Amino acid sequence: MSVKKLSVLLGVLVVVSMILTACPAPQPQVVEKIVTQVVKEEVKVVETQVVEVPKEVVVTQEVVKEVAAEDYTTPHPILSDIKVRQAVASCINRDELIASVYPYVDDKASLRMDSWLPKTHWAYKGPYQDYPFDPVAGGKLLDEAGWKLKDGDTYRTNDQGETLALKFTATTAAFRQTWAAVAEQDLLKCGVQLIRQHVPASWLYGDSTGLKRRDFELAGFAWVGQANPAGRTLYACDQIPLPSNNWEGQNYMGWCNQKASDAIVQANNTLKKEDRIKWYDINEQEFAKDMVSLPLFQRAEAHAWSNNLEGLKIDPTEYATANGADWTLKKGDTAIIGFTQEPSTLYQNAVDAAVAREVGQLIGNGRPWTQFNYDYQPLLQDPLSTIENNLATNTAVDVKAGDMVYDVSGQTVKLEKGTKVFDDEGNAVTYDGSSPLKMKQLVVTYKLKPFKWSDGVDGSVDDIKLGFKQDCDKESGATTFITCDAILNTEFGTDLSAKVTYVPGFQDPTYFVYPFFIYPAHQKLADGRMLADVPAKEWSTLTEVAEKPLGWGPFMVEDWKKGESITLVANPYADPAPKLKKVIVKIIPDTNQAVAQLLSGDVDYLDTATLGAGAEVQTVLDAAKAGKVQAKVVPSTTWEHIDFNLFTK
Repeated sequence: MSVKKLSVLLGVLVVVSMILTACPAPQPQVVEKIVTQVVKEEVKVVETQVVEVPKEVVVTQEVVKEVAAEDYTTPHPILSDIKVRQAVASCINRDELIASVYPYVDDKASLRMDSWLPKTHWAYKGPYQDYPFDPVAGGKLLDEAGWKLKDGDTYRTNDQGETLALKFTATTAAFRQTWAAVAEQDLLKCGVQLIRQHVPASWLYGDSTGLKRRDFELAGFAWVGQANPAGRTLYACDQIPLPSNNWEGQNYMGWCNQKASDAIVQANNTLKKEDRIKWYDINEQEFAKDMVSLPLFQRAEAHAWSNNLEGLKIDPTEYATANGADWTLKKGDTAIIGFTQEPSTLYQNAVDAAVAREVGQLIGNGRPWTQFNYDYQPLLQDPLSTIENNLATNTAVDVKAGDMVYDVSGQTVKLEKGTKVFDDEGNAVTYDGSSPLKMKQLVVTYKLKPFKWSDGVDGSVDDIKLGFKQDCDKESGATTFITCDAILNTEFGTDLSAKVTYVPGFQDPTYFVYPFFIYPAHQKLADGRMLADVPAKEWSTLTEVAEKPLGWGPFMVEDWKKGESITLVANPYADPAPKLKKVIVKIIPDTNQAVAQLLSGDVDYLDTATLGAGAEVQTVLDAAKAGKVQAKVVPSTTWEHIDFNLFTK
């Protein structure tokens, strides 16, 4: 090897060593389910097209091979400077972005975000550093970072004459192109060139492209919030996708702030709400300070209903049908809901669609609890099974080699030498194969209140047993078995209860909500079999499960005319009894037609999925101002943001 090559090699090794020391190698982690859903939904609606994606040129290929350097361990020449990131945040007018896509929203502050949690979330403890639109402040930060705007120039340059240009990647969705164009013009005012490239969602969210491979500088996309904030796969140091961990994790920015990382891990390994709030607050403070991802705004969602319909509970994290038993009409006894999409099935394990869940809430074949205002409330489950009310315990137990435990990556595994777990004090430790080790173990008793199925038969513990059995069957159609795999033992009581012992280390913050669906074990099918005896893989094909399931809710299915309507009638055994006699779900494929039928009085309620966020919302809001209907726009759980990639290839 030549002296020149040796010198280059040593230099690269030093740089790589420094980077790896500052940013520990990530470990594989389970990807949050809700994010996977968002990706799938968006891919369906984006028009497929071929887009050329610029590729970074690999320099000095011989050296790369010799030292086996990883992609994205080299600090980005521009975005690794915090002053540049803070300047970009200050130079984007988020109110203008909101106005560009939601011209009908007057209160922009209700949608604007200053952290990765909505301001109405129970875990939010802000306000946090908000980076208000201030081009002067942004320009000053860029000056300090060495990017000057010379007289007569459009874009800033550094001492080497390089232009301050950043590539921005997002999908081809018209919604995102609209607000991105505004952001481009905002940044131009600060002398920053934003080079926009809009690509198919299938590329941006692909398994081996786009975000997954951190092939971007700035990326605009959405996350979906939830009652349990989670966040570990997004913001922990060990969740940075790299070749060495097979690109696992969703920390696409490459953000490794140890204080923030420890906090997000603790927040997801702590069961008391007040302690979780404390840890989330630490993480959010660091998140805002480092400005690695700019929260833009929550998407707006609109509901509209007739002046004749009363009793709706409009909420960002729960469907209006959740309190269908409380709906009333000033005139008549039949409410009509307009859906632009028809459920493909009412078997909740086989589909993850809003329309199926909404109908499921009306008939009572969904979850036995609700999620209003980013929190949980008991419904058929009563009460929630918390440590505070003594329905759950979380004690330290001794574990030994060969025991089943929950490891730090979120998997149930056999404890052996080298297994990394959280001990009983919340510390991440690597088991040495022999030393004494204590871990926390959850034991939870879940209870249902007495109920009757819509055929008049009393609910029984056999229904609970069937739910545990069916939902944990790998052929049931369920999409996740994390909870099932973590169950060590279950004892069923005679009082509609189940006592579940989880493997040591399983510390799910939502431990207190009933984990599965409930099915009528007594139901006899048309073919003579009992539902409890039917193999799990056949359930999705059963009419009694997919089209006319028994339930414990306020209504039951009377008739389903495919492509036209689903007629629900009052369940005579429901407690509480519904105030309406009927609810008809009317299938109206065209949103404009659905709005027209609302305005004409032929439909009583249109949900957010039916209304969308386009011109139809403006139509119903104008009609509401005129007193013709009722309408409300709420900040949704989905929020837009721009991620900064701190490293480059």
